[in-house]
Amino acid sequence: MDTEKIETLLKLMKEYSVATLEVESEGSRVNISLVGPAVAAAPMLAAAPVAALPGQAAAPQVEGTIIKSPMVGTFYTSAKPGEPPLVTVGSRISEGQALCIIEAMKLFNELESEISGVVAEVLVENAQPVQFGQPLFRIVSG
Repeated sequence: MDTEKIETLLKLMKEYSVATLEVESEGSRVNISLVGPAVAAAPMLAAAPVAALPGQAAAPQVEGTIIKSPMVGTFYTSAKPGEPPLVTVGSRISEGQALCIIEAMKLFNELESEISGVVAEVLVENAQPVQFGQPLFRIVSG
């Protein structure tokens, strides 16, 4: 990988407050970690837990495993335009199976499942931008 590509990656990491990034391209693999003032953590908003009022049921716990985006990019449900989605709600998946494609800087990265199960939810629309750590799928055992 040439230095211009690495410099571009560094600029994007700083712009989007990404602390670590691993990219594989043309047989080369680069793992970049930024520390210190170069990376300012994006503010995180957390919802405070809400107690159920008398007569109301508590909110149900979401079951399953959430698959999150490993990078900033664009989410695609299929490998090529016009092809059917790699997975849909109800698809039975196995470990190592491709779930989606995330395009980052003209590189198309296949996201593989780390678990086996059934796709309960697809949490992102096709061609939607995604952020690092954003939930993409909910997988339940089955």
